[in-house]
Amino acid sequence: MKQWYFIHTYSGHENKVVESLAARIRDMELGEQITEVKLPKEKVVEMRGNKEHVSERMFYPGYVLVEIDCDEKGKIPDNVFHAIKSTPKVTGFLGGKHPTPLSQAEVDQIDKNIEVTTEKPKPKFSYEVGEVVRIKSGPFASFTGKVEEVNEDKATLKVSITIFGRSTPYELSFLEVEKVTFAEEE
Repeated sequence: MKQWYFIHTYSGHENKVVESLAARIRDMELGEQITEVKLPKEKVVEMRGNKEHVSERMFYPGYVLVEIDCDEKGKIPDNVFHAIKSTPKVTGFLGGKHPTPLSQAEVDQIDKNIEVTTEKPKPKFSYEVGEVVRIKSGPFASFTGKVEEVNEDKATLKVSITIFGRSTPYELSFLEVEKVTFAEEE
């Protein structure tokens, strides 16, 4: 019975853990028991200068997913448990000594999220109503305004900017604005 588990790693060492696990699986001949190792990532896009820059960001920083062929009671074989737990930069399983497997629905949702962001990268930053942003391009470049609406699906914002003393709503994409820190506002 194959089940997915999260293993906790040192933050920033997830890729190294995946490499180390692959080597251990090969060297210890555990390929039949540890059937897959995943590092769920999403593509994110941001504007640098006037160019879109796509990069990757981890869905679950500090965690790696492993699929393990468990015994008929759903228990991880001891040799597999210890092989994973003793991998450098691994701090243990999510759930400790009694790891909790993910449900099939959770695994399906993770796979769906990976697929969606591969096809259409998400903006690197998210925004909230009431936040102050600076417009980076277009006719209102360098104007600041307050976020009135956020549409995550379309990656757009409705920003209220003041033009000739009047507050005017303006729709912008996430890539056309940047967050304003309090130090910049003063």
